[in-house]
Amino acid sequence: MRARSEPRRAARRLLAGLLLAGALSTLPAQAGQACADKPLSAGEVVRSMDLAQRTVQALEDSGARVVLVSRAGQDLSRYGLRYSHMGVAVRDHPRGRWTVVHELNDCGTAASGLYYEGMGNFFLTDLHRFEAQVIIPGAALQERLAALFATRTPLRLHEPRYNMVAYVYSTQYQNSNQWVLETLAAASAPPGEVATREEAQGWLKEMRYQPTTLAIPASTRLGGRMFRANVAFDDHPFDRRMAGQIDTVTTDAVRKLVRAVDPQARTLVVD
Repeated sequence: MRARSEPRRAARRLLAGLLLAGALSTLPAQAGQACADKPLSAGEVVRSMDLAQRTVQALEDSGARVVLVSRAGQDLSRYGLRYSHMGVAVRDHPRGRWTVVHELNDCGTAASGLYYEGMGNFFLTDLHRFEAQVIIPGAALQERLAALFATRTPLRLHEPRYNMVAYVYSTQYQNSNQWVLETLAAASAPPGEVATREEAQGWLKEMRYQPTTLAIPASTRLGGRMFRANVAFDDHPFDRRMAGQIDTVTTDAVRKLVRAVDPQARTLVVD
């Protein structure tokens, strides 16, 4: 028994070392993450890296090539949401095994960037809960996603004008989960049909896709617009906005589309 378990322990030690090395190499810059009031404690770093290691192990065990991975970076329970941020994890990416591609807001500004990070750095942030959700598409959709990430389409689908509550059917702004949604649309649509944000949103409309609707009262909207550069509501339809009905893209909204287009998809939780 010991002889069989020793290689697994050695592999896990190597995996942990690689994750930690990758995370520490980018730690000073905190690539694209929100500006934190205080640095992470040693305990938080250890828990984040442990979550990353267990997530990678789950992905290796699954045999997947491309997955959607979500983290719980803030408490959104008031809106009935468990996870706040999603990225696309690609197993055989040129930048490294299980590279996470995701859009990140640049330190609370009105801008964003598209980042390529190891799983360790993806979770190396001020997490509300040390838990991950992984959506594993069926084999056919994984193949289309892998092919898509070998092109420049994911870059073309990125809009640097960031808005945390961007309207699902506007190209004026984009939030992080909206980039994932539109990338998923490009992979799910017939070949050659979606290469731009306009085309992605057009396809979603044809699918009669409905996003998450958040109930945000006028007082909250006013405070957010006045005091936060990364929050805007002017892209939302006037009547919906005045009724406090904000239609935006959350991790739940992306999962909803996956369920609609891919009955073979499955979800697992790493906690």
